[in-house]
Amino acid sequence: MKILIVEDEPELANSIKTFLESGGHLCEQVSRLDDALHIVDTVFDIIVLDLNLPDGNGLEVVRKVKNKGMKTGIIIVSARDSLDNKIEGLELGADDYLTKPFQMAELNARLKSVVRRVHFKGDDHIEFNELKVIPGEILVTVHNKPVDLTKKEFDLLVYFIANKNRVLTKTGIGEHMSKDFMDYGFTDDFIYTHIKNLRKKLLKAGCGDYIRNVYGVGYKFTDTE
Repeated sequence: MKILIVEDEPELANSIKTFLESGGHLCEQVSRLDDALHIVDTVFDIIVLDLNLPDGNGLEVVRKVKNKGMKTGIIIVSARDSLDNKIEGLELGADDYLTKPFQMAELNARLKSVVRRVHFKGDDHIEFNELKVIPGEILVTVHNKPVDLTKKEFDLLVYFIANKNRVLTKTGIGEHMSKDFMDYGFTDDFIYTHIKNLRKKLLKAGCGDYIRNVYGVGYKFTDTE
């Protein structure tokens, strides 16, 4: 994902950026409201936004994104833990709210949740050619026939579809499949086995082979060469 970090505390901003980039995301980082309002015209998947900036209130970024009809997900991170600030941010259109201090694993969990909402655009299902996924029912169908997947295989497929046409690193896939970012129990074999099993089940059900190996990097879910 392409993520904008708007945070004026250098240590925290650098920690968030390092954390997200280690998961294969592309990050831009600014510390002032004016810079955020300028750069937000660039397309981002997610904005991690502090409210208390040196030159103004970060809620102005939320207003601009929503007024322009952009589909960018927004997670507010702020020391302002009053109910009024939280409600105002969410009412303006922010997707989630984290109060400082927070664990990176918690940020990671919130990111995954927002990504699902943003990419599924509020629908209860998503279709990709003959493939249909219904997250609320943990159901996958190919040509309207259900496919029996394990929970990890289902989560992996949702992750692929939410990031279709993007190269996903093995590290990023492994972290997504782990319980949280701090769980490093995955290996290349672990990832390969789950992807191989998922691909095998989809192909057997008559689905196209959309999971492509990107040599030396990871995988991409696409129906184009």
